[in-house]
Amino acid sequence: MITTPLPAGSLRATSLNSARLRTDLHAAAEQEVDLLVVGGGVTGTGVALDAAARGLSVALVEAEDLAWGTSRWSSKLVHGGMRYLAHGDIALARESAAERHVLMTRTAPHLVRPLPQLIPLHEGMSRRREVVLHAGLRAGDALRRAARTPSDVLPSPKRIPSAEALALVPGLRPAGLRGGLLSFDGQLVDDARLVVALARTAAGFGARVLTRCAVTSLDGGGADLVDARSGESLRIRARSVVNAAGVWAGDLVPEVRLSPSRGSHLVVDADAAGVAGTAVVAPVPGEPGRFLLLIPLPDGRAILGLTDEPAPGPIPTVPEVPESDVDFLLAGVRDVLGAPLTRDHVLGSFAGLRPLLQQDGKDSADLSRHHAVLTSEEGVITVIGGTLTTYRKMAADAVDAAVGSRGLSAGPSRTTEIALVGAAPRRHLTDIEAPATLVAKYGTEAARVAALTEFDQDLAEPVAEGLHLTAAEVLWAVRHEGALDADDVLDRRSRLGLDPAQRTAALPQVENLVTRALAGIEP
Repeated sequence: MITTPLPAGSLRATSLNSARLRTDLHAAAEQEVDLLVVGGGVTGTGVALDAAARGLSVALVEAEDLAWGTSRWSSKLVHGGMRYLAHGDIALARESAAERHVLMTRTAPHLVRPLPQLIPLHEGMSRRREVVLHAGLRAGDALRRAARTPSDVLPSPKRIPSAEALALVPGLRPAGLRGGLLSFDGQLVDDARLVVALARTAAGFGARVLTRCAVTSLDGGGADLVDARSGESLRIRARSVVNAAGVWAGDLVPEVRLSPSRGSHLVVDADAAGVAGTAVVAPVPGEPGRFLLLIPLPDGRAILGLTDEPAPGPIPTVPEVPESDVDFLLAGVRDVLGAPLTRDHVLGSFAGLRPLLQQDGKDSADLSRHHAVLTSEEGVITVIGGTLTTYRKMAADAVDAAVGSRGLSAGPSRTTEIALVGAAPRRHLTDIEAPATLVAKYGTEAARVAALTEFDQDLAEPVAEGLHLTAAEVLWAVRHEGALDADDVLDRRSRLGLDPAQRTAALPQVENLVTRALAGIEP
């Protein structure tokens, strides 16, 4: 059952835009808040929602835009922890399965869909390896049942014959194919859209979401920051402070020592890869428990990932995919596909840095994916590690620590039952009177997005020929989702930026539409 206890449930309460940002920034600078959150990724927005839903006054500050960092560079999976099972970490796999259940059945069923995943069984895979993999899938299904996720949401795994495997994934190499192992997991329509939904839901509970505000110093009593739009310096005072800056957490709290790990992905043409609605899971030879994923997206593209390589040195603003990772990923699926993917099929690429806690003597692939909540000598609470899937538990633990250490008046976390903006029971999403492409992105708000075109038919047109982003969606992003420029729209509110050619084609019209939308918001 989904509950949405937002104040009045109004669109205005959850809308983020330039006018609200200016008002909230001035208000945050004038009074002490219960909790200051630094970082506008999935963990930071999760902390803001958790705290605001407990009745605490909250300000969230982000140097750039929502989902600017690692949160937009994921594989877009809400997974049940199969990798953790393979490494014997049952506790983390159980936590992942439980949090997947919350997302898929309660808080965000409009943003997370069931994804079939196929492990091809070619002659090169031993029968023993097949048995081990099948046993792992059954163990994962046991965790799915323990979390009470219904089988009509995530069916049980099974072995299928080669003909069915080829029907699901026509691009598989038919020679030597003796079947496949079919399982199901959760797939986000868009990881950045999850972050935006969290931020807007937090705003609905009164949290002040302040983007383009870079922290210059942080302590247990608040933060000094600079508003990039005005150049103004100001201080936000807070009774408690949570550092959720991800891979940049150590820049704010030097005691936090991280060993970032790079996860690279390639964006490829789905038709060239021969994938449609089913993902391919390819075991990495010689590395038990590690897999490459070829995941179809709803827009005709697919992503191939992912690597797990150490990323020492200064943290880049936007990580790049090295040539060695491109070669590794293309080679990793060469034996499972009938026609190999080449560099000619690569439309774009992206890499994210996992903020893993440093553990002496361990490679990045072996570092724990458990999250940690640390308190500095000055009283700053840092939440680090974890995965996108387990963001809610990370956030709840961080707020618990803040409440306990500062004696704040707040009850337990409520976020297992709070539906994000746009959420509705899965069976009701098909009843929304709006195009299915909009429902998949906006859930119950799709009808409002579509309604914009009733007053101006031109808004129903795509921003460039053949693209899946309409002018109405651009206006919606600026008026309600906190987008402040064309980059915010192209790279985070939509994901056209994953394909440089599409980004270039869309940029002129998106810039024009953003200018128009901002003019209608600013006084």
